[in-house]
Amino acid sequence: MRNLLIAILIILSTGVFAQNDGYKFTTLIDLDNTSVKDQNRTGTCWSFSGISFVESEIMRMGGAELDLSEMFVVHHCYDYKGEKYIRMHSKTNFGAGGAFADVFWTIKKFGLITESSYSGLNYGEDAHVHGELDKILKSYLDVVVENRNKKLTTVWQKGFESVVDTYLGEIPEIFEYSGKQYTPLQFRDQVAKINADDYVSITSFNHHPFYSKVILEIPDNWLWDASYNVPMDDLNAICKNAMESGYTVAWAGDVSEMGFSHKEEVAAVPDINLKEMSGTERSRWETGGSKSKYKFNDIMPEKNITQEMRQQAFDNYTTGDDHGMHMVGMAKDQNGNLYYKIKNSWNTDNSRYDGYIYMSETYVAYKTTTIFVHKNSIPKNIRKKLGM
Repeated sequence: MRNLLIAILIILSTGVFAQNDGYKFTTLIDLDNTSVKDQNRTGTCWSFSGISFVESEIMRMGGAELDLSEMFVVHHCYDYKGEKYIRMHSKTNFGAGGAFADVFWTIKKFGLITESSYSGLNYGEDAHVHGELDKILKSYLDVVVENRNKKLTTVWQKGFESVVDTYLGEIPEIFEYSGKQYTPLQFRDQVAKINADDYVSITSFNHHPFYSKVILEIPDNWLWDASYNVPMDDLNAICKNAMESGYTVAWAGDVSEMGFSHKEEVAAVPDINLKEMSGTERSRWETGGSKSKYKFNDIMPEKNITQEMRQQAFDNYTTGDDHGMHMVGMAKDQNGNLYYKIKNSWNTDNSRYDGYIYMSETYVAYKTTTIFVHKNSIPKNIRKKLGM
């Protein structure tokens, strides 16, 4: 028994905290983040991961550990996304998807609110289920665009917003936190103390000039938000520097690769030929049609990713803006390969690593579409090239 206890203590002292049959991960960096949430049957990963990033930023700056409302952001974005869809005569995207810029646009314009004050569950469910809501909203807008009256009414927008209110609930003008009353804007400034202008989007594609601001052509970028475009090596350097400097990173990218396994909660780019997958979100990874065929029984060499490979995958649709998650730490496997610890929003049930995924540095280099970071987490030499 004594020898067994000694062996356990030796294992713990090495920092090995997570493993599967083939992979053993050792902690390098583990940054503050809040509990794993569940987007359930919605396409709102962008809000869950963006809000998780904001919660970590508040803690990094010495603030309280907060549970902020994701649906506060979703509600406001539905309202304005619907308005843009009408103004564009339906020639733009309307759907559940979004981007990290949406979160910071909402913070800047409307503030923040706690989850306990606004859960967005106003339709008889205990967890988020938006299939009916999404279908109704899109159908409503399409009827407005069809414009059988030959002229838009003055109440279409009020009717649209009332549907969102009915399902998600009306957003309170004032709410209570820690015994005090706040408006969402007051809460942002006095409690969260988040300045949306301190955060920027970064991307890396060579169909646009590097070290310039570009609008990345992805359907969920309904705001037409601009990202700083940098070479792949700089994108990698920003992620690594952020982690080493104590900043977390909001990550958006493709999860349709065969090397992305929700079951194993590991993402890698093995240097073997695997048939490509299609589809997004958790249910599709669990129902058999898009499961990873890479078993992760043994650590295999990964592909050498180049800027051209990134571009080709984006151009031929094998890299899409599938999913948003939250990068909160770094680890290495037993061969010394680097991985990022990524917080997901698919709950923790049947989860090997309690709702987190270990994503290789190679996967990040290959399949990232955008990241959102605090400006100060970017290395100074890259900031200088970007004119910051």
